[in-house]
Order: sequence, then structure tokens, then C-alpha cells
Amino acid sequence: MDLTSTLYGYLGVIIFVGAYALVPLENSIHLRKSKPVLFAAGAIWLLVSMAYAAIGDTHTAHDAIKESLLEYAELFLFLLAAMTYINAMEERNVFQRLRSLLVSKGFSLRKIFWITGGLAFVISPVADNLTTALLMGAVAMAVGGKNKRFIAIACINIVVAANAGGAFSPFGDITTLMVWQKGKIAFTEFFAILVPSVVNWLVPALIMGMFVDKGVPAPLKQDVTMKYGAWTIMGLFLATIVTAVSFHNFFHLPPAAGMMFGLSFLGLFSYHIKRHENRSLKYDGILGVRDKDCNGNGNSDFSPFDIMKKISRAEWDTLLFFYGVILCVGGLSQFGYLAKVSEFMYTDLGATWANVLVGVLSAIVDNIPVMYAVLTMDPTMPHGQWLLVTLTAGTGGSMLAIGSAAGVALMGTARGVYTFGAHLKWTPVIALGYGASILCHLVINRALM
Repeated sequence: MDLTSTLYGYLGVIIFVGAYALVPLENSIHLRKSKPVLFAAGAIWLLVSMAYAAIGDTHTAHDAIKESLLEYAELFLFLLAAMTYINAMEERNVFQRLRSLLVSKGFSLRKIFWITGGLAFVISPVADNLTTALLMGAVAMAVGGKNKRFIAIACINIVVAANAGGAFSPFGDITTLMVWQKGKIAFTEFFAILVPSVVNWLVPALIMGMFVDKGVPAPLKQDVTMKYGAWTIMGLFLATIVTAVSFHNFFHLPPAAGMMFGLSFLGLFSYHIKRHENRSLKYDGILGVRDKDCNGNGNSDFSPFDIMKKISRAEWDTLLFFYGVILCVGGLSQFGYLAKVSEFMYTDLGATWANVLVGVLSAIVDNIPVMYAVLTMDPTMPHGQWLLVTLTAGTGGSMLAIGSAAGVALMGTARGVYTFGAHLKWTPVIALGYGASILCHLVINRALM
């Protein structure tokens, strides 16, 4: 029903806009982004229920919110399993080992610029763009030292590369995951936007690379050893990805079910790690060296591996934020706002221009609510257009520092160096890459349009 002109509908929009306006200010006002959107989600659905009750309908709101809850449950379980694996690999020093190798090689700043960008593009399809950006950003900051100009431009390059790399993989970004779970694009079909994703990163990287200093900083001496079971956990993570894809493609089950099945692999192996490390502690205690961990490193607070601790260290603020976003958008959809937006964008403007606009909006609003809104509107369009909106939503956020989780996270870790203003200086160059990637897609995938 069209409830867009009711008082309930107007209040719902005002609450959503007010709550979401606080999200980009998280780092300055120190209010976690999940809190305002959680409030907005509850308030909007109260308004939806009241609006339907006013016309004598007491069932529609109940059934509609259950659909939104199911959408969130699948996303939540998938991300919980992925985050647990990432936390486990971090605890086993997988990422620290990679970082130590890079900072101790004595590469020039220009080489570090390209290495961190290239690795961000390659790793983000598997480890997600947020984790990848934080890892490569740490490398850039360690090598750059007091060279703020290099750190800023390296971080911009990393954000663009991580977002572009995540765009052609269901595991690379929340938006691509939502598209895959909705069944709009099959797992292997994402690779159709691989070349446009490369173009999206390379065009601005080639221009920015010309402004990077060729100096060679002194190599940092870092020697980090991966802990027992690290390689096996990496293998289990890849097996979990295969399991999730198989559940979806061959058994027609939700990918989240495959991810949770894969989480059991880690759970069983963690039992073996725990027993191994307990035996090591007991043996060291007999020898009087109990203050060392099982790798011989001094650590009086060492405790054996515990998978429940890795689950507890998931990004709960992010997971709750997704809950708020999905329910907010679902509630506004019940008022009828998304139907009107869909008619304007995909009927009046046309699918191509609408999908280009989605990417621009994602830089301002964040790509998650924008993509979820598109999926909720579910416009009728060719397969190539679904690939296009996946590309634009995944990469459009690179144009502003606040447009993606990777950018927001790096602004927090490189505070005062990588800033909104520093990123904004390069927005025209990044927009050039954005436009080039769209043209590339329209040319190489024209048969799908």
C-alpha cells in the first residue's frame, strides 16, 4: 500500500535521515554507528505497525518484518563465520607475518605504493575489503614513518584497490554478498566484472603513482613467526568458502548454512590446537619455563587457542549496524518509498544511469543501505545491469573517504594523516577510474546488457 503521504511515513523518513546522519560522524562524536540505526529500526517498524493498524490491518507488518529478519539472519551467520576465521588467522600471526616480510625488505616508497595496492586488490576478494585495508594500511604507515604525504596517498590507493578487488567476489564486500545470496548473480558470474574492477583501481593508481617519492627508507627489522596451526586454518578457510559456494550452487541451500558448516571445521581443529598448546604449557611448566608460549616466545599471559574468544571478537558493532540498516530500509519499503524511488530511477532515468547513480550515492550514504534498497526494489533489468550495479555499488564508495568501510577504518588508524580532506583532493582522479570501469563493463559485457 502507498503510505508515503501519511504522517507515519514522513516520521519514518525523518527518523532514518536523522539517525543515518550520525553514522559518518562516528569518529568525531564517538558514538558507535550501530546505536542510532538500531533506534531508527525499532522506531520505523513501530510506525509501520501503527500505520497498518490505523487501516485495520494487523498482520502485514508482522509478516513483513519477519522477511527482513530472515534477510538479516542469513547475512549475520555468514559474516560471523567469516569474521571468526579472520580473527583466528590474526591470532595465529598470519597477517602480522605478511606485514613483517614487507616492512623488512627495504623497498622504495613507490614500490610499497604498488605492492600494498596490488596486494589489497588480490587479498580483498577473499578476506573482505575492510580487513585488507587495515592490513595494507599498517604496512604503509610502518614503512612511511613520518612521511605523512606518502602515507596519505598510499592509504587512498589501498582503499580504492580494496574496494575494486572486493567488487568481483561475493566475499569481497557486503554488497556483493547480498547480491549473491539474493541469487541475482551466480558465484562464477562475478568474474565478468574482473577487468572493469582492475581498470577502476589502475586508472587512479597510475596517476597517483607519479606523485609518490622514489626514496628508499631504512628497512625495519621485524621477525614474526606464525603460530602452530596457522597454515591449516588458512586451508580450512578456503575449504569453508568452497563449502558455502557448493551449498548454494549444487544443493540449493543458503550460503550462510555452508559457512556455518565450515565454521565447524575450525571448531574441531581448535580443539586439537588447544590440546597441543596445553601439552606444551604442561611440558614447559615441568622445565620451569612456563612463561613462554608454545612457540618459545616470552608471554606470561599466554593462554591456549579458544574459538569462543575468536567469535566474541567479531565486529559486533558492524553486525548490529547491518541489522539496523536492513530493518530501516525494509520499513521504509513498507511505506512505499522504495517503489516510488524505483519508478523514478529505473523507469524514468533508465537502468544504466540509475546504476551509475547508485555508485555515486554509495559514496555519500554508504553502499550497504543503497544496495539493500536496490535489492528490495528488485527492478526488472538484464543480467548485465545487475553486474553493473554490483560494480558501481562496490567501487563508488572509493570516491569519498566516508564512502566505504575500508576508508572509514583507515581514517581511524591513520588519524590526522589520512583524512577526509586528503582523500577529497584525489576524488576527481578516482572518479575518472570509476567512469572508465563503467565504460569498460559496457563494452566487454555488452552482450549481457
